[in-house]
Amino acid sequence: MTVLRYRSKRCLLSIALTLTFFSSTAFAVNKCEDNNTFNVGAGIYDVTGPAAEEGMMGYGMIQQKTAGILQRLWARAFVIESPCNSKRVVFVNADLGQVFQGIKEHVVMKLREKYGDRYSDSNVLITATHTHSGPGGFSTYAFYNLTTLGFSRENFDAIVNGIVTAIERAQNNMAKAHIRIAKGSLPGISYNRSPQSYLLNPQQERARYQGDTDTEMTLIRFDGVDGKSIGTINWFPIHGVSMNNKNHLISSDNKGYAEYLFEKDFGSDKSPGTFVAAFAQANAGDVSPNPYGHEGGEGLQGLLAIEKAGKPQYEKAKQLFHAAGEQITGDVDYRHTFVAMDKVSIVPQYTNGKPQTTCTAAIGVSMLAGTQDGEGVGKQGISCENIGNVIPGLACELTTTACQGVKPIAVQTGAMKPYPWTPNVLPLQMIKIGNLVIVAAPFELTTMTGRRIRETVAQQLPVGHHVVLSALSNAYAGYVATYEEYQLQRYEGASTHFGPWTQAALQQEFAKLTRALVAHVPVDAGPQPLDLLDSQTNLQTGVVFDDKPVSKSFGDVSGDVKSIYHPGDTVQAIFWGGHPKNNYHTQDTFLAIERYENGQWKTIKKDDDWDTEYHWERSGIANSLITIVWRIPKETPKGVYRIAHYGDWKSGWSGKVYPYIGHSSAFTVS
Repeated sequence: MTVLRYRSKRCLLSIALTLTFFSSTAFAVNKCEDNNTFNVGAGIYDVTGPAAEEGMMGYGMIQQKTAGILQRLWARAFVIESPCNSKRVVFVNADLGQVFQGIKEHVVMKLREKYGDRYSDSNVLITATHTHSGPGGFSTYAFYNLTTLGFSRENFDAIVNGIVTAIERAQNNMAKAHIRIAKGSLPGISYNRSPQSYLLNPQQERARYQGDTDTEMTLIRFDGVDGKSIGTINWFPIHGVSMNNKNHLISSDNKGYAEYLFEKDFGSDKSPGTFVAAFAQANAGDVSPNPYGHEGGEGLQGLLAIEKAGKPQYEKAKQLFHAAGEQITGDVDYRHTFVAMDKVSIVPQYTNGKPQTTCTAAIGVSMLAGTQDGEGVGKQGISCENIGNVIPGLACELTTTACQGVKPIAVQTGAMKPYPWTPNVLPLQMIKIGNLVIVAAPFELTTMTGRRIRETVAQQLPVGHHVVLSALSNAYAGYVATYEEYQLQRYEGASTHFGPWTQAALQQEFAKLTRALVAHVPVDAGPQPLDLLDSQTNLQTGVVFDDKPVSKSFGDVSGDVKSIYHPGDTVQAIFWGGHPKNNYHTQDTFLAIERYENGQWKTIKKDDDWDTEYHWERSGIANSLITIVWRIPKETPKGVYRIAHYGDWKSGWSGKVYPYIGHSSAFTVS
């Protein structure tokens, strides 16, 4: 009896402690339930990188190298903290093709060096707009640096430092704020570029949706309790391919143009404390801004394509911004884990009723063909069923594995030695801002893949929660097509690295994170990814020296302007200059359009403005010709103007870099 009595007391004590734990947990949750005030800061910083002779990231074309700037690339950061549970999260939207794993690793590393445990992999989310017109060479995995001729440490550092600075700016101007949300449909600007694959999804599933792309935009706005607008984020799926693979100007593409227009409305000048507008990516894996069968453009055609896809995003976001009435309420929280994506065991609930596994990462033959947005080598749709007809004599048994199913393998990137060419340990993350949950995946998700993941997450959240997808986040490992879409082996299926059950694996793993988030329990950190920064190769030479004609100085005009122009005209001036790799002019400019006012020249435009262009061209061995273009807006007032060029040249004798300035002749706009 004594033993029984002791056990009974111990049991009662255990029950009492359990009840105390749950009541205190419930109290912690409940005290945040109706909270509608957050501490919010926004920041923006330049991540443009080398504007000449750097392989571009996106289309995988070795001949596509940077040769100027249409618009600069920016990192836009938001820090959001809950005053009721003191947790904070960071959301960064960067005008990049991808956020490669090394970028996230080293951003967090730098933040931890300065701020300790305030920031970590778990509460920092970095996502890419997916422009295809930025400088590349910033992945620490070899596959993504093949067409850029290796790794560019300078570009990598420019991106990491820019993101860190944007976060610090956001942190330094945090203020009490309210967050409001709105949603609306934006049809007519996005097209499914693999409709044949989409149609393989079950008919009853497709019948639940209006079309083969998601057209809903979700927007949140941040407003200080003092009434000052701090910034905004929206999510809408559309590829950053308005500029095609013949373009050589750095461009943030359609989302960057929309960001530019929105921030311009608020007088944003990219300084600390300025208003910040982020246009984030979603499940755009099979979604193009170009009507099917039509490529984006370069030059004027590319500008028109950007405007066609970018301006409607801006207009819809502006409408939602002013319409947003529902307040975000609740706490701030997050869950993050690393998953060995090549070794996921998937339960039957998420598959065809049988246990399945993911595979060693591999690229399919059709991936090399590209898409109609940027064609590569061969054709799409090469599967094990037809490979012998398309490539005579080639049998699928020689090119694939049982795990990869119908995919004829071009390269098994995950099996390369001494390091895999693409990552296999990848981050999955969810951040909760009140009753908004952001699901961050390191892939390009097709429309239906995104819908399935979003639905899986939403089903396990309390009523009243909103779910958005942030694709291309925290790392990058290709695409994720649904099992059904995978069977056709178009570009998206061939680019699904981990085999036909990858989408099911993501559903399963995000379901685990959601349950942990709802239950307020931690998750396992998972295996650590490789840090390959010190194992990189670069086959590109830097700037050895700059030269010019003997009779010229750096900054001298080679081709001058005319004397008179009219609104709607295009004016250009050509200068003898230096290589832009000498100085990225971060947070600055390579050009200025100046207006003569009150006896002095006043800068009215810089190289980030939509109507200016900075072009670089090599002349001879070491000469650089710089062409600056201004497409004069129709609302430009009459007056006297000139073009200024700011550059830097490198001495072949000392290796030192020196700044210079050049000016065109004055001209009249009348």
